[in-house]
Amino acid sequence: MDFNTAAEKAKAFTKSPTNDEFLEFYGLYKQATVGDNTTPEPGALDVKAKAKWNAWTKNKGMSQDAAKAAYIATYEKYAPKYA
Repeated sequence: MDFNTAAEKAKAFTKSPTNDEFLEFYGLYKQATVGDNTTPEPGALDVKAKAKWNAWTKNKGMSQDAAKAAYIATYEKYAPKYA
């Protein structure tokens, strides 16, 4: 399975992953598609944006290819539960 297929299948999950699982996917997706997070950190009052920013920043330094492989592995880990 390639990264784009995993991303499309993850979007089509019939059940929603937990917030932590969603953030795991989000951080790896952003790292795989954009690279290191260079955006300014959101303010503490914007809890959702801050959580997403932190999830992406957690993967800083990971190559885009490694992030794609990690995303596919994450998809395969959660697919039996949500697909």
